Amino acid sequence: MVSTADVPTNLEAAARLIAAAASDCAELVLLPETFAVLEGGPMRQYGELEGTGTTLLQGFLSAQASRHQIMLVGGTIPLISRPGTSEDDPDRLIADGRVRASSLVFDSTGQQIARYDKIHLFDVTVDDKQTQYSESRSYEAGSEIVTLDTPLGHLGLSVCYDMRFPELYRQLFRRGAEIVTVPSAFTKVTGEAHWETLLRARAIENQCYVIAAGQGGRHSESRETWGHSMIIDPWGSVLALVEEGEGIAIAAIDLEYLHQIRSRMPIVEQLKL
Repeated sequence: MVSTADVPTNLEAAARLIAAAASDCAELVLLPETFAVLEGGPMRQYGELEGTGTTLLQGFLSAQASRHQIMLVGGTIPLISRPGTSEDDPDRLIADGRVRASSLVFDSTGQQIARYDKIHLFDVTVDDKQTQYSESRSYEAGSEIVTLDTPLGHLGLSVCYDMRFPELYRQLFRRGAEIVTVPSAFTKVTGEAHWETLLRARAIENQCYVIAAGQGGRHSESRETWGHSMIIDPWGSVLALVEEGEGIAIAAIDLEYLHQIRSRMPIVEQLKL
């Protein structure tokens, strides 16, 4: 996707692309990071309470998953509530005006079955027109590692800047992840330098499929993303690619092939650290 500042336009584009993927027999669909609400301004006004299916963003994701009978990983959306807290818990709501960058998973009935909050926040200086990126101003970091069983395999969740921290992916690997999702909005400068290298490394060292959906194009005068959405197999081969602009990348997940690789090179049994 190439999301804009207009949320309804972004949802329209997401719905169109989800429908295209589903019509091409996709069973698991991943949207990019900030697919509906693009970064760059205060996120609180768009924040939702977790589990509120009638709200704009969660309602959209739930409806799309059930309509197309797919498993849908909703890139990231802003949530004002922390995970695993009850309604009367005083720590449920984030009180300082920030939100969590949350990647929600919906099953084919439209039920939310998992939530991962981005752990590593992009607070860096980049040699582009925007120069300074300070996600921690808008977002509160998550802390929980998340994997879940699905009909397609054991799924591990991550987001964008996380991929520079291989320790997270090793923990997903130790927990049995066979497929890892990486919704992203990588800058053009950092993406051109490191995107594919990092993704292929995560796939190879953890012998897993990596599905990376990226924002890919010019969003404003100062914001441009790298795109190159891709699906990578456990041997590090790129199976499908959308370089920039709107589009869908589709590939088959072959768990028998994955298990052969893990059997012939039993990294999980050989770990020393």
